Amino acid sequence: MTISRELLPPSVTRRAFLGQSGLGVGSLALASLWPGTNAAGSPQVAPRAKRIISLFMHGGPSQLDLLDHKPALKPLHGQELPSSVRGDQRLTGMTSGQKSFPVTSSLFRFRQAGESGAWVSELLPHTAGVVDELCIVRSMHTEAINHDPAVTFLQTGHQQPGRPSFGAWASYGLGSENSNLPAFVVMISRGSAARPADPLYARLWGAGFLPSNHQGVSLRSSGDPVLYLANPAGIDRAARRDQLDVLAEMNRLALAEQQDPEIAGRIAQYEMTFRMQASVPELTDLGSETAATFSAYGPQSKQPGTFAANCLLARRMAERGVRFIQLYHRGWDQHYNLPSDLRLQCRDIDQPVAALLGDLKQRGLLDETLVVWGGEFGRTVYTQGTLEPSNYGRDHHGRCFTIWMAGGGSRPATVYGETDDFSFNVVRDPVHVHDLNATLLHLLGVDHTRLTYRSQGRDFRLTDVHGHVVPGLIAGGV
Repeated sequence: MTISRELLPPSVTRRAFLGQSGLGVGSLALASLWPGTNAAGSPQVAPRAKRIISLFMHGGPSQLDLLDHKPALKPLHGQELPSSVRGDQRLTGMTSGQKSFPVTSSLFRFRQAGESGAWVSELLPHTAGVVDELCIVRSMHTEAINHDPAVTFLQTGHQQPGRPSFGAWASYGLGSENSNLPAFVVMISRGSAARPADPLYARLWGAGFLPSNHQGVSLRSSGDPVLYLANPAGIDRAARRDQLDVLAEMNRLALAEQQDPEIAGRIAQYEMTFRMQASVPELTDLGSETAATFSAYGPQSKQPGTFAANCLLARRMAERGVRFIQLYHRGWDQHYNLPSDLRLQCRDIDQPVAALLGDLKQRGLLDETLVVWGGEFGRTVYTQGTLEPSNYGRDHHGRCFTIWMAGGGSRPATVYGETDDFSFNVVRDPVHVHDLNATLLHLLGVDHTRLTYRSQGRDFRLTDVHGHVVPGLIAGGV
């Protein structure tokens, strides 16, 4: 549709008109999310979780060496992977030229743990201790086979950049329980494995076409926790308040004239930043934590920026009502030296993850906090490069990989889905990326088909036109 400039009031531009239209549809979608009401007039599902803590292992952890036990591979170790298993699977440029694809069984021992009897690698002894809290999903799959499109797909529902992230959708739809902290907070830690750092772009926690106040706020491990949060020299809190009052009034005048929803988002951001000047220092000050708590999370929990310290901060954020808490842990891209590097990576995360679940449960928060662990894809059953007696690497593998969920209405003590004897293909109960996101939204009390936002003439949603809620992942079913 072409909009004639002459049809618009003198002070309204085409961009503002379209923005105003988008705001109206967005507001209608927002109103539809609260329990008992929506645009269509039918009730929403009852929320099981109030918030999500996403523990993202950036690079693709090997399901074969951690949570998808394949003992039948032992006698096949070193043999050629049957072409009937590989089928027409896309290969990355890193292994597409290989002349041989030797089957590689895991070097690590597995044992059954908990009442559920789930098989867990020796690399995750603390996780094994809390395995009955977990809903392990072995049948995840994705079309993406390279890092950036795969991470972007899992986080935004689309392989190409530009869409809002899950945390931004959660913020837009549900807001925060704490008006003094952002609804969406991001923390990044570097793994102990000496690996080149694959990029983590800020767009992965961006708001896309949603109002910008829904984007994730990244906490830093050194210096000011949030850039530009502190007042400059010579500006006290009273002076800053006066400045913001004048700025807010100017923005309100501009909003009334231009009807641009981004101006409203800017006002909200300024006010949140002012409140964060007091709330963030209190949040990041771990001085009130006990010696027993630091001991539970492990020796690294006192070192800012480590995964352990970030897990402890995540618990503090959950206590304070942050809606979506995103932890990235880098270093899981093990194309080579997998046995040694995987040991280091698991040492980083195993104890803190178990401590986080135990801490949340002890404080009565696990039932209302959905914790999700996983990466963007898995690893291949065949070796990348040369298979050595005690060393191997694995390439990217999107056809099947493993994640787990805990708390927040997920089904505990459960292993869902099954892969073939090579952990190469899903043979039972597949769960696509869109299905996972639909299920996570459902646990938050949101119908994924109705959390929409109109942009550039069409309605968008996190799951695009796909995705189904998976009853088997939910305690008591849907």
